[in-house]
Order: sequence, then structure tokens, then C-alpha cells
Amino acid sequence: MTLIKGGMLDRRGFMKTTAAGALLATLPMGGAMAAPKRGGHLRVAKGHGQTTDTLNPGQWSNGYVLALGFAIHGRLTEVAVDGTLVPELAESWEASSDASEWRFKIRQGVTFHDGKPLTVEDVIASINHHRGENSTSAAGPLVAPITELTADGSDTVVFKLSSGNADFPFILSDYHLTIHPATADGMDWQSGNGCGSYVLKNFQPGVISSFERNPNHWRDDVAWIDSCEMLSIVDQNARTTALVSGDVHAIDRVDLKAADLLGRRPGITVETLAGTQHYTFAMSTNKDPYTDNNIRQALKYAINREELVEKILFGYGSVGNDHPIGQGQRYYNSELEQKTYDPDKAKFYLKEAGVDSLDVTLHTSEAAFSGAVDAGVLFQNSAKAAGINVNVVREPKDGYWSDVWMKEPFTAVYWGGRPVEDQMFSTAYQCGASWNDSFWCNERFDELLVKARAELDDDKRRQMYWEMQDLVSNQGGVVIPMFANYVSAKSDDVMHGEMASNWEMDGERWMERWWMA
Repeated sequence: MTLIKGGMLDRRGFMKTTAAGALLATLPMGGAMAAPKRGGHLRVAKGHGQTTDTLNPGQWSNGYVLALGFAIHGRLTEVAVDGTLVPELAESWEASSDASEWRFKIRQGVTFHDGKPLTVEDVIASINHHRGENSTSAAGPLVAPITELTADGSDTVVFKLSSGNADFPFILSDYHLTIHPATADGMDWQSGNGCGSYVLKNFQPGVISSFERNPNHWRDDVAWIDSCEMLSIVDQNARTTALVSGDVHAIDRVDLKAADLLGRRPGITVETLAGTQHYTFAMSTNKDPYTDNNIRQALKYAINREELVEKILFGYGSVGNDHPIGQGQRYYNSELEQKTYDPDKAKFYLKEAGVDSLDVTLHTSEAAFSGAVDAGVLFQNSAKAAGINVNVVREPKDGYWSDVWMKEPFTAVYWGGRPVEDQMFSTAYQCGASWNDSFWCNERFDELLVKARAELDDDKRRQMYWEMQDLVSNQGGVVIPMFANYVSAKSDDVMHGEMASNWEMDGERWMERWWMA
């Protein structure tokens, strides 16, 4: 067994990073801060959540259940504050020379909230929950390459893959892949019994959840707050009012129009971080007129990206190029021609499709992202010059993800992105993936996806990922006009160190990383 290096940290490097991450969590960007202290009660309002939310991790689809999952459950690996990968429930791992077999040593002394010790059988049952032909888990494509999953003794889990995957430890940090107690026929996700730093006390989907610190958690450098409440307040004005009035201590998805004004209020701080979050308009490529790539290209050139960044994001973001890889990511294609608003080119593609004009219906909701309806209207206005009529339908917030997204053929969507390219592409662009919301299938793309995953030569991997971004941008079924910064706000009663940018609000680990002043 050979330890994989090159392009990822070795085991010793991971251990060093763990200590560094713990230190960074207590330091802000500009200098020293008082050390975290225990105690207090934290209330946070999230601009996510719906009554159809569930404790089943394979069905998690918004920031509310992400934060819940990070609080009450553990995963084998964790994305640290600085974006590196560190051990969580797996204390170390190593791979074969071709990265097709991975061995994870499971941390000892970890218990679930009911006192049951964590075992290798729990890990195996939890990963298997997302596997199989009948799986409806959004993480299904991520674990599909696993051909065999076995225990080696009482402390090691062995993953055998259909082909090499240099990013496999990163894959296991995915928020769906939580570890639960094994049962006779699978795993127990229904009870909320986890091994995370907080214990779930109450779960009312789309309304409120409450948590208490886990007194028996294996880590002593997290979970500073005694108890927390997380509210689902999708309405932006209501969420902001809750912060200003002091009913909550922090909110996400700040109204960008009012961000500067909110930040000038005494006792409130507005915080912004650039990451991989992007806003999209997904077209069902299995339904007309979106089956024709000329139609899809016409829509991509009929949208004014710069206007959206200015008027929807108010500068808190950057233009997108119809693929989901952010500028800060390792294999970002810096040479791919940036699409710009070009009504004449949009007309050219309409002509190639054999039409002079086009009528489409775009389904939007504030549940998709803040300003989604206004973004649809701006799209409508810019597309008129190309002979495209975009009928914008405003959908209700509750039930949008279950009743509209991936049901209607043209919808507004937000994506938090993923830390590695393979994870993002496998989740939302691989043919047949549960969350492939454009239902796009491209044989060349899927071929490259498998090859790039197993390729250990960095230059060769880069070439493959660059081509994949080109394919998604120019043949795919998603308009990605903008990458949005994460913008949140908190009262001065809440403190934290440097924040992670892999998800909103400190990688959605605010519950275990923040503390009360």
C-alpha cells in the first residue's frame, strides 16, 4: 500500500493542518482575538428550509439541512477553514499507487448521542445508504464508483473503486455522507441520533430546530455554545428585521440592496466571502425546445451577465461562464472564452435552430436565491433584443425544491459549489445523476469525468477538466451568469475566527465554530 502524495497532503501533512485549522479558528484576518469561551444561547435565521425537509441525508438540498447535518452528524473527512482536507471520523487514510483502493482508519472513542460506540459497521452501512441502483440519494453518483466496501479488523474500512480517484477523501467530506448507527436493514437516519458536536432536540421542517451541546463529543476545540436555535425565515425582509430587532443573532443571504445600510447599524456586522456559490437557470435538455443546443446557446448569449452582477449581486460577486468551476479552484479554465451579452449572436443561434423568435417560460422563486425573480425580469428584458420572449413565473417559496425544481423545464437554481471539480461535475452534470437538473447527457464529458478522476498526472488532469468546462459551457443545459459571494450578518454578541468559504456561514459549521462574546 502506497501513500498518495502530489496534489494532496500526506497523512503527516493532514495532522499538521488539523492543528493549524484549530488555531486559525480563533484568529481573525487582521490579528489576534480573544480565545473562544463556552456558554450562551445562539439563535440564527436561515434563508432556507421548507416543510418537506427531512432527516434523510440523501435528500438534503438546502442550507438549512446542511447546517443541521454538520451540527449533529460526523463524516469521515472535513474541509477545514483554509480549504484543505483534514481528518474527522477517519483519523488517517492511505491509497494504493493507482488510487483505486483506499483504507480509512476509523477514530476510536467516538460515540453516538445515545452512547453507542462508533464502529466500522456504522461507516459501511452509512455509505451503503447512498449506493445501489434503487438509490435516490443525491450522493449516489459520488459513491457509484465504489465496487466493494469492507471492514479490515475493528478499526479500518477499505474502499475498492472501479477506477482510481485521487480526490476520493474529498468526496467523503460531502455533506450527504454523514455517519449514522447501523441497523439490521441499513442505517438509522430517522431518529437524528448522530455523533456530531450538537444533539438535535427538536426538528420542525421549514420552521425551527433546536440543539444542545453534546457533552460527550470526542473533540474539545469545537461546540462553544451551550444551545442553539435555527429558524427557517425565507422572507428576506423578515429575516433582516429579526436581526435588527435582536430576535436572532445572525442571518445569511443578506439583502444586498441594503447590505451597506445594515452594516452601518450599531452592533451589527455584515460579512462577505467569495467562494464557489453560483446562481443558474437550468434547462431540461430532454424537453423541447431545450433539446436543441442552438436554442440553449441563444439563451446563453441573450443574458446580460454584467447587469446581473451589478443589479442583483450589487457587486458582491462576478460573472459566470456557464460552467460551475470557480476562479479560485485548482483546475479553473482561465483560457475559455468568456461569454458576453450579444443579441446578434443569440439571433444567429436561433436561425441555426430554424426559428426567428422564441417563447420560453422561466420559473423563479426567492427560495432559489435572493433576487431570483428580479434576475428573471432582467433576463426577460435583455432577451427581447434577440427576439426571445422570457415569460417569468414567480413560484411560492415553500415547496419550490420539491415541486418546481427539476419538474418544470426552465428554473432558477442556486448551487453552493463543491471543493473539487470531480465532485461538482459528478453531482450535477454526469448523465443520470440525481441532481443533474438539466438532464444533460454528453458521452465525451462522461468519458473525461472517469479518466480525470483516475489521472494522477496534474497536467493531464488539468487538460481534461479544461475540456469538460468547455463542453458544459458550450453544449450544456445550464445558464450560469454569476458567481455570488456569501453575504451574512451578525450581531456583535457573536464572535468567530477566520471563516471557511466552501459553504455559507463558515462552511455551514457556524454552530460548532462560533461563540458568544
